[in-house]
Amino acid sequence: MAIHPSAIVDAAAVIDPSAEIGPFCVIGADVSIGPRTHLKANVYLEGPLEIGEDNVFFPYSTIGAAPQDLKYKGERSRTSIGNRNQIREFVAIHRGTEGGGMLTSIGDENLLMAYTHVAHDTHVGNHTVIGHGATLGGHVTVGDWAVVSAGSAVHQFCRIGRHCIIGGYSVITQDVLPFSTTVSPRDVKTFSANATGLERRGFGTANIEALHKAFRLMTRAKLNTSQAVAKIREEIPSTPELEELLDFISTSERGFIK
Repeated sequence: MAIHPSAIVDAAAVIDPSAEIGPFCVIGADVSIGPRTHLKANVYLEGPLEIGEDNVFFPYSTIGAAPQDLKYKGERSRTSIGNRNQIREFVAIHRGTEGGGMLTSIGDENLLMAYTHVAHDTHVGNHTVIGHGATLGGHVTVGDWAVVSAGSAVHQFCRIGRHCIIGGYSVITQDVLPFSTTVSPRDVKTFSANATGLERRGFGTANIEALHKAFRLMTRAKLNTSQAVAKIREEIPSTPELEELLDFISTSERGFIK
């Protein structure tokens, strides 16, 4: 096991023999670190925290610390990190609270760029990119393959749909539709399908065009939501992506950005 002599590791931590712990890292009790995970230097880990395989934590990242929630009273909540994530410099990920399910989780193969903040009870899926300085408020859900660009702030309890992209320095106070391109900063709007991202991930032309038509009806046809949904059902052949979009709309509790 490669643990730098300057690192401070609690005796109750469980570290796979293939993991690498760099200089000046601090690892608390109830921390579990999986195979081939690498803490470069000055990383702070506080349990209960489970970390999977092949993750890389860059200097000054802080994972599993107590949430910035005045309702938090020291309950034994957790943080979970999956596999093959890159957690860059000064990223802060806080553990869950009793009011949010007791868990903050990061899935697999995500890139959290420098200074990202992931607040309590937030759940990030797989293959996401969270840009420099982005903030995910408490109880946020981020779907697979979503991109939250640099400096953006996502209000607590918002949902970020799969395969969407949020433009830089956007302020997100409602749900962001899956497959969309959404941007602020002053008058936040959904413009269209995230065509470039969807093409890169192998979505077919017909599926992307169906989403384009749906977004046009939803955002530009001067229809209310129920009218737009009815028009989409009437005019656009069903696809799995279209059904996911309409289901997302029907289950939105905060409303969504149009």
